[in-house]
Amino acid sequence: MVRRPHAARPLAASAMASARWLILAPHADDETLGCGALIADAASRNALAGVVILTDGVGSHRHDGPASRARLIAARRRESARAVRILAGCAAPPPLFLDWPDAHPFSVGTPAFDQSRRRLAAICRQRRVDALAVTAHNEPHCDHEAAHALARAVSHTAMRTIKVFEYVVWAAEPPSAGYLTLQTPPMPIGLRNQALAAHRSQTTPQFGEGFRLSAAKLRMPAFDLLYERTRRDTRPQ
Repeated sequence: MVRRPHAARPLAASAMASARWLILAPHADDETLGCGALIADAASRNALAGVVILTDGVGSHRHDGPASRARLIAARRRESARAVRILAGCAAPPPLFLDWPDAHPFSVGTPAFDQSRRRLAAICRQRRVDALAVTAHNEPHCDHEAAHALARAVSHTAMRTIKVFEYVVWAAEPPSAGYLTLQTPPMPIGLRNQALAAHRSQTTPQFGEGFRLSAAKLRMPAFDLLYERTRRDTRPQ
């Protein structure tokens, strides 16, 4: 995937220049792939309210029993925490893990979904969140779709004005029509790859055969693109 900042406005020159950001990522490593530059920029301005990881990430590898699953879950937690420290510095809040079952997301309106919605809405109030960054509604993975639905639900019920911005990990870039596109300042050269390297379970054979990042993902640009929908979309989400 080649990112082209079509008609993108600089985040620093936009109405969101002073916003406090909460990042919602479906899996540990999506925060780096989709929002690494945003995390670094917001943290540098003391505007990072936090990073939230939706799932336990256990679906990236096969397992021979509960012990194997537990080891991977613990590893992915450590990896995400290290990646966030690399991107945001040691003073940034550590990631919050919601521990939804990987590839088996909770449906809108279920008790488990509503529990997470209430928890994140409370965090948004406590940390004065102005903007939520989350995976795009057309991402081709059920957990990415669920993260988007959760962010929308939180924005509607947090009892404060919160704008939702989409970022892409695996999907095509949204069309320029119907979206406001913001481009973050560039992060230091190599910082995203340093953070990605922290996710050893996904980039090395540490846990055996499983998910591997493509070469294209290891050549991502130094900036992120963030998309705010500016007109109603009637497609299913």
